[in-house]
Amino acid sequence: MRLDGTDVTAEPRPGQCLRTYLREQGATAVKKGCDAGDCGACTVLLDGAPVQSCLVPAHRAADAEVVTAAGLGRFGPGGDPAADDEHLHPVQRAFVEAAGFQCGFCTAGMVCTVAGTPELAQERTGHAPAAPSPAALAEHLKGNLCRCTGYRSIRDALAGRVNTEVAEPGQAFGRAVVAPAATRVVSGREPYTLDEPEPPGLLHVAVLGSPHPHARITRIDATAARRAPGVQLVLTHHDVPATPYSTARHENRLDDPDDTRILDPVLRFTGQRVAVAVAETPRQAREALALVEAEYEVLPAVFDPEDARRPGAPLLHPDRTPHEHRVADAGRNVVAQIHEEYAEPGHDGVEAALAASAATVTGTWTTERVNHVALETHGARAWPEPGPDGDVLHVRTSTQVPFLVRDELARLLDLPTDRVRVVAGRVGGGFGGKQELLVEDVVALAALRTGHPVQWELTREQQFTVVPCRHPFRVTVRAGAAADGTLTALAIDVLADTGAYGNHAPGVLFHGVHESMAVYRAPAKRVDAESVYTNNVPSGAFRGYGLGQVQFAIEGAMDELAARLGVDPFEMRRRNVVRPGDAFVVGQLVDGDLEYGSYGLDQCLDLVEEALSRPGDTPPTGAGWVEGRGVALAMIATIPPRGHRTHARVTLEADGTFVVDVGTAEFGNGTTTVHAQVAATELGVPVSRVRVRPSDTATAGYDTGAFGSTGSVVAALAVHRAAAHLSTTLSSAGYSPSGDDSTGRTSSTQLAGTFGEATHDGSPRSVAFNVHGFRVAVHRETGEVRILRSVHAADAGAVINPQQLRGQIEGGVAQALGSALTERMVVRDGVVVTRTLRHYRAPQVADVPETEVLFADTYDRLGPRGAKSMSEAPYNPVAPALASAVADATGVRPRDLPMQRDRLWELLRTDPG
Repeated sequence: MRLDGTDVTAEPRPGQCLRTYLREQGATAVKKGCDAGDCGACTVLLDGAPVQSCLVPAHRAADAEVVTAAGLGRFGPGGDPAADDEHLHPVQRAFVEAAGFQCGFCTAGMVCTVAGTPELAQERTGHAPAAPSPAALAEHLKGNLCRCTGYRSIRDALAGRVNTEVAEPGQAFGRAVVAPAATRVVSGREPYTLDEPEPPGLLHVAVLGSPHPHARITRIDATAARRAPGVQLVLTHHDVPATPYSTARHENRLDDPDDTRILDPVLRFTGQRVAVAVAETPRQAREALALVEAEYEVLPAVFDPEDARRPGAPLLHPDRTPHEHRVADAGRNVVAQIHEEYAEPGHDGVEAALAASAATVTGTWTTERVNHVALETHGARAWPEPGPDGDVLHVRTSTQVPFLVRDELARLLDLPTDRVRVVAGRVGGGFGGKQELLVEDVVALAALRTGHPVQWELTREQQFTVVPCRHPFRVTVRAGAAADGTLTALAIDVLADTGAYGNHAPGVLFHGVHESMAVYRAPAKRVDAESVYTNNVPSGAFRGYGLGQVQFAIEGAMDELAARLGVDPFEMRRRNVVRPGDAFVVGQLVDGDLEYGSYGLDQCLDLVEEALSRPGDTPPTGAGWVEGRGVALAMIATIPPRGHRTHARVTLEADGTFVVDVGTAEFGNGTTTVHAQVAATELGVPVSRVRVRPSDTATAGYDTGAFGSTGSVVAALAVHRAAAHLSTTLSSAGYSPSGDDSTGRTSSTQLAGTFGEATHDGSPRSVAFNVHGFRVAVHRETGEVRILRSVHAADAGAVINPQQLRGQIEGGVAQALGSALTERMVVRDGVVVTRTLRHYRAPQVADVPETEVLFADTYDRLGPRGAKSMSEAPYNPVAPALASAVADATGVRPRDLPMQRDRLWELLRTDPG
C-alpha cells in the first residue's frame, strides 16, 4: 500500500485488521476507541473513501492508497502534495478555527470522515460554506462519536465558522485563543498515552477475569501458562504484594477504604482479576491465560444494595474495620454513612416542620449506572530505566492524577517516590474515570519483575465490564413549604450502590448530598445516606461526583411543591436558594471552608427564564404532541474539600520563550490553554511565546490532579502567581518580556533559567452555580421527547476563554442528556450486559440539540483574575430540568433515569394525566 505518500510492504499477520497494521507502521494518528466500528476514532481514507480501519482486514488494503489525518493535508482530497508534512487540510484548518475539539481523541478520525465525504467537506475558499444539513450530518457522522464537545463546535467547523481569535501580547485572558496543541491534534500528531514509539522488547499484558460474582480461589496453578510460547511472566495472588489499597486517588489517600489488592484470592465481581500473563504479543498473553488452572468456591452473592445491608446478607468485606480500613459498618456492607439532622433555634425538627407545612411532597427518584465513554480506553506502559541513584520506574499512563498514581505505586511496590516517574501525555477523555489506579499497578509490577517495558491497553468491553462506572442512587425526598412557597423542611434518604469495592464511595456520597442540600435554605434539614457494597461492577468518580443523582431528586421535589402551591418554578427557587451571608448547612454540618467568592445564581435564573420566554420554537405538528417547560439549578464547590495542592514554575528560556511546568493533566478540560493564557497575560507576551509542560512528575513540583474542575482555580492560580513573580524578577533585572526595550533578546540569553514559582493549597473554596432550562414536546402515544429549546446559564466568574468554556458546558450538557434519555448500563446478576458502544447508546451528532449558553457577570475574589471552575458543574441540572419539562407537558413526572422512550411510554400509559 501507499501510506500517507510512502510505500509500505510489511506483510500483515493472518486476520489482522487495518487499524493495528497501520499503527505498527507508525501511523499513530489512527486511534483505538472501540475496535468494533462504533466510534470512528480509527477512520482513514482508503482510496479516497472514509473507512473505519478496525473493520477492514489489512490484506484488503493491498495496492491501495491509505491516508490518515497525518497525511490529509498533502494526500487527502483537496490536499496539496507539494506542501510540507505540517500542512493542514482545509477541513483540519476549519476545526482549528472553530475550536472543534476538546480532548481531541476523536478528531483525527472525524476530519478524515469529513474530508472524504463531499456533502460535508465543502469548498472553503472565497466565502463561508453553507452548513451541512441535519440529515447529512446524521447520515455521514453517525459513525463518529465525540464525548467532549456536544458537537456544536464540530458543526461550526463544517459550516466554516471562526470561533477563535488572536490576542494581543498581555491580553490573552478573556479571549478565545486557539489551543496550543490545536494543529497537532487535528493532524493526529499530538501523542496520546500509547502513541510514543514502542520500545524494543515491549511485552503485553492479558488478564484472566473471574467467572463468578463472588468466589474464593481454592486452587490456582500457572505452571503450564508460564511455559507457553512468548510468556515472560504469570502472576497470581501468591506472587504479588498483599498490601491493601484503594483504586480511588485523592490528595488524602485515607479518604477511601483500603479494600483492594493487586490480585485477591477472594473475588467480588464478575471479571475481577484472577491472574495476569505477560508475553511478547497480546495474543500469546491471552493464550497463556487459557492454560491457567483455577478452582473456585462459589460464595453467595448480593446485587441489590437494599438487600445487601439487611441482616443475614452475604458480607463482602467482613474483616474491614472503621479505624484501620475506613469501612463504616462491614457487618451491614455499609462503606460510608451520614445520619444528621439540623433545626434552627425555635424549630422542633423535620417531622414537626412537615406536619405544620401548607404542602408536603414525598417521592423516590432513581438513577442508573452510567459509563464515562472516554474514547481513549485506560492504558499504560511501564519500564525501568537506569538513574544516578539506581533504576527509576517510568510509567506513561492515561490518568488525571499522575502524582497520586506515583505516590500509591511507590507505596505498593515499596519504592521511594523519587524512584518512580509518572507521565501523562494528552489524555483522550476522563470525566472522573481516570481518577483511579486501574492498570498502572500491573504494568509497573510486571516491568520490575521482567526488566522489560510492559504495556496494557484495555478493550472497550473491559471499559464496560471491569472499570468503575457512575454510582446508581436511590433518593427519597420529603419536603414541606409554607403557603407562600418558603421551604419549611427538607429531608433526603440516599442509598448508593458502590459495587464490589469502596473506591470513591465516601466522597461521592458526602459530595452528592452536600451542595445539593446546601443550595436551599430550610429551618429543618435531615440527611440519611449510605453507600453499600454489592457484587456488582465497582462504581467510582464520574462528572458531578454524586451531585447529579441527588439534584435530580431534590429539584423534582421542588417542582412538585411549586405545583401544589401554585407558585412558578423559577419563583419557587428564588424564594429558597442560599444567598451571600447564608451558611452552607447540611444536616448538623456547617461548611466553614466554603465562601461566596462571588454570587451569580440570581442572574442565572433570570437569564434562563428570559431565554425560555422568547418566541421562536417550532413544535412538531400532528396529534398527540404536548409542550412543556422545565428548569433546574445546581451549586458546586469550586474545589474539592480536604486539600488540593499545586506547585507551578515559569522559566525564561534563552530564545525568549517561557516554559510553564505544572503537574495537572490535559484530557480535554482545556487546562493547557488556560495556563498558557494566564501566564502570557501576566508576562505581557503573546500566547505563542508560552510553552506548557504538564503532567510529568519529574519536571513539575506537585499537583493533586485534574479533578473537581481545579485546573482553573488551583493550578491556574499557581501559574498566575509564578508568572507574576517571574515578571517582577525580570523587571528588576531590566528585562522587558515584550522585547521592546534596549536589552531585548540579549537579556533573554543572559537571564535564561530565571524562574518564578508558586504554590496554591486550594483553600478557601468558592461556589459556582448553574441553571438549565428546556422547552420540550412530548408525544403522548409513543413517549418520544423532542427538545425545542435548551438554555444553560453558568456563574463562572471572569471567563478565561469564552469559546472553550462554552464548549465545556455544551459537552457537559450533551453527556447529561445521554444519561437522562438513553444511556444505561444493564447489569443482570452481576454481569454487565451492555458491553459495546452500539448497545449503550451514547449520543451521536443527530441526538444533541444546540444549547444556548449564557454567562452571569461576576468576578470571584478567590480565583485567578476572578475566574471560577466550570468543567463538571454543567452536567448536574440537566436531567432534572428535562424531567420537569416532561412533567409540565404531560402531567406525569418521570422519577427514574434514563427517561428512555419505552419507559416514558409505559409511564404515560399507567398515568395518562
